[in-house]
Amino acid sequence: MNTHPNFEEFEVGFDIPAKPGMDETDIQTPCLILDLDALERNVKKMGDYAKAHGMRHRAHGKMHKSVDVLKLQQDMGAAIGVCCQKVSEAEVFARGGIKDVMISNQVTEPAKIKRLAEMPKYGCRVLVCVDDPENVKNLSDAAVAAGTQIEALVEVDCGAGRCGVNTTQDVVNIAKLIDAAPGLKFAGIQAYQGAMQHMDLYADREVKLNAAIEQVGDAVQGLKSNGLACDIVGGGGTGSYYFESASNVYNELQCGSYAFMDADYGRILDKDGKRIDDGEWENALFILTTVMSHSKADKAIVDAGLKAQSVDSGLPFIYGRDDVEYIKCSDEHGVVADPNGVLKVNDKLKLVPGHCDPTCNVHDWYVGVRGGKVETVWPVSARGKAY
Repeated sequence: MNTHPNFEEFEVGFDIPAKPGMDETDIQTPCLILDLDALERNVKKMGDYAKAHGMRHRAHGKMHKSVDVLKLQQDMGAAIGVCCQKVSEAEVFARGGIKDVMISNQVTEPAKIKRLAEMPKYGCRVLVCVDDPENVKNLSDAAVAAGTQIEALVEVDCGAGRCGVNTTQDVVNIAKLIDAAPGLKFAGIQAYQGAMQHMDLYADREVKLNAAIEQVGDAVQGLKSNGLACDIVGGGGTGSYYFESASNVYNELQCGSYAFMDADYGRILDKDGKRIDDGEWENALFILTTVMSHSKADKAIVDAGLKAQSVDSGLPFIYGRDDVEYIKCSDEHGVVADPNGVLKVNDKLKLVPGHCDPTCNVHDWYVGVRGGKVETVWPVSARGKAY
């Protein structure tokens, strides 16, 4: 899969928002821009942290949906592979040359199981999560039919209240089925506590993770007593990775948003009571938007509305400014409070989205910027891959 287009074939404003070498001020909007310096600092920091704590980091691809971003994470030593949530998403990374691909979710529909079983033919390790005995049989049958191997992890519901089993006995029972099933290999435990990632206070997050660590540790010991070793005990997000790293139970992190940061994650507090986007991680992802009307004296209208972002976690904030505020949006318009009339038509603003994952999913391109110049343009490779 060629993730680096021949830009001579594209026209700015028709196919792509920018080309390498352009000034940042000439980028067509609304579009996603990446501050490459900030992104690289975030990625290096996570890689260094994981190595220093004896952890592997499997970067979550559902956040950026980009083969290029994942390759950057791997090239900088900050990722040993990728987590995906959908088969179609995983296929994009596999075709893009990623050699270690986990679907940290259940795959149960027959057609999707068949596609999953074909994925190792791209030359990659393929892993999937299981929480149902019948699913084990179906995965096994598909792997045998395809002549491939699927590695399976038992998912533990450690507080998110979504997929996963709740008891150590259930973990052991499913793991034994996987271990005995032709075409399958037991790989370990998936245990991501997603419900607490955005809790404001560090102490509140710690309480939730301590309970999860105890539950997962018990499951690991239960497997060990039955002769089943876990290659992977995976979990950990941007709001909790330090707890899993210190647990002596987990060995893989699955962080995603740390690389880009968004408004919702940015507001949570570290152990010293500081916002995590104020020192721990930098804002690297922005929606670049242009003022297209200022007919009202106290407000400017920009071209980034609902169709350019997700507001499920709240409105974006305007980066680097406290004199104007993004206050409302409709399909194609964003309303910016400008009480002092400081903005002009065609001024550009950088918005930090409320929630990066679904915001990235509605765009085709990332425009990578360094020093005020466009350095690269990357496709959002798995954009719209929801099945």
